[in-house]
Amino acid sequence: MDILFATTELAPYVKVGGLADVASSLPKALRSLGHKVTVIVPRFPGFEAGGLLVARRLTPLKVQHGDTTLEVTLYDGRLSSQVDLILVDVPGLYTRADVYGTPGTDDRENAKRFAVFSRVIAEIARAKAEEGTPYDVVHLHDWPTALAAKYMQDARVGHTRSVLTLHNAAHQGTFPKDAMAETGLPWSDFNVNGLEFYGELSFLKQGIVSADAVTTVSAHHATELVTTEGGFRLDGVLRAKGKITGILNGVDYAVWNPATDPHLPARYDAEDPSAKARCKGAFQKELGLPLSAEAPLLVSIGRLVPQKGIDLLLGALPKLLRSSDVQVVIIGEGDDETVATIEAQIAKSRGRAAFVRAAKEEVVHRALAAADFVILPSRFEPCGLVQLYAQRYGALPIARATGGLVDTVIDCDAKLETGTGFSFDEASEESLVGAVLRALSSRERPGFAALVRRVMRADRGWERSARQYEALYRKIVRVSSAA
Repeated sequence: MDILFATTELAPYVKVGGLADVASSLPKALRSLGHKVTVIVPRFPGFEAGGLLVARRLTPLKVQHGDTTLEVTLYDGRLSSQVDLILVDVPGLYTRADVYGTPGTDDRENAKRFAVFSRVIAEIARAKAEEGTPYDVVHLHDWPTALAAKYMQDARVGHTRSVLTLHNAAHQGTFPKDAMAETGLPWSDFNVNGLEFYGELSFLKQGIVSADAVTTVSAHHATELVTTEGGFRLDGVLRAKGKITGILNGVDYAVWNPATDPHLPARYDAEDPSAKARCKGAFQKELGLPLSAEAPLLVSIGRLVPQKGIDLLLGALPKLLRSSDVQVVIIGEGDDETVATIEAQIAKSRGRAAFVRAAKEEVVHRALAAADFVILPSRFEPCGLVQLYAQRYGALPIARATGGLVDTVIDCDAKLETGTGFSFDEASEESLVGAVLRALSSRERPGFAALVRRVMRADRGWERSARQYEALYRKIVRVSSAA
């Protein structure tokens, strides 16, 4: 099959969250299954800064967007995975240093930026169909690409099908209704069956309505999305859509593997994990923590936002430090107020806690190799990648039972004979502390080393998930052909 993979993030060049890793790894896995895959992404500054070599197409693409004709410059390249790449450049739209604007807000300028990007995706699919070499599937990711499903539908792009994956449905691309002009769509599309959503525009809602198939990134989260509690007000739209397919994210072991990781001071694997102790000592020294092989090292990696439960961790931190000899490292980026709160807590830890703001990727690799446990107290988590990486690095997850964490972190039994980590149900400081103390006590048991090795051996690679996407693509393409 010929697949166009539309995204706004692509590791290692442009990364805000886990989408960047998925956009890098899943196309590679699909290519290994014999498919032709092209990734399309806005030409953000990170590509040039990362030294990616691309060639500008001599003829600009003219795109009709409402009453405006846009001249779009396209750049062709190839990733190290041999996946083809198209970068989309529209004057003034993708030169900002940030990708999505102010965290927690739907920046009004984004209505134009991502409506235009979605229009370009659809136009490229239409042009390829007219040439007689259509894409079989255009795979869209989250709200910034969601309108492409609508544009493709309106343009009747041959038999090319669209798939929309919801990585985080809490971010919906909602804008005031007067942003309708930025979409290039007629006001007749502002209705309950289209863009209208509680009196505003919702790019994500329109994408769900228009796409041929909708997926999300874990089976458990697929069940959450169609509930009032877990659907982010989209549960009715999703129930009306029908089946939401949950396909778990995977791990690219060419990147996340302690046996080959170039960022580690020493390499190790499940058969001989002894060098993990050296990684721990080196990381303690790097962050100025007391050098101690016996002290459990807990690491938190992620955005410093309420979704990830950073407030729960900060509330629990004094209790953890008082009740054990644990060391804690917090890695992430957030607003200045949250950062100030973290720094104040760190200052009271007497040297047993550290904070790394906006860490480089190699620091995250070293943190996972050093950690005994990784803490994930998320209020919701569609899939999560940190726990998957942590398991391969021998750092057992301590995670709240929500979303994809339910599918990937199975609570260990008392004898440590089953399970892949430690889970807790309530989003509370008390539940988090209880789970951490239970995990720490397990570390003293004879079966703990065997548990770590067993978890490290688990196969969380992309092949199984890529085959599930392949099956979905084939299903909707067959339906299209039959129609």
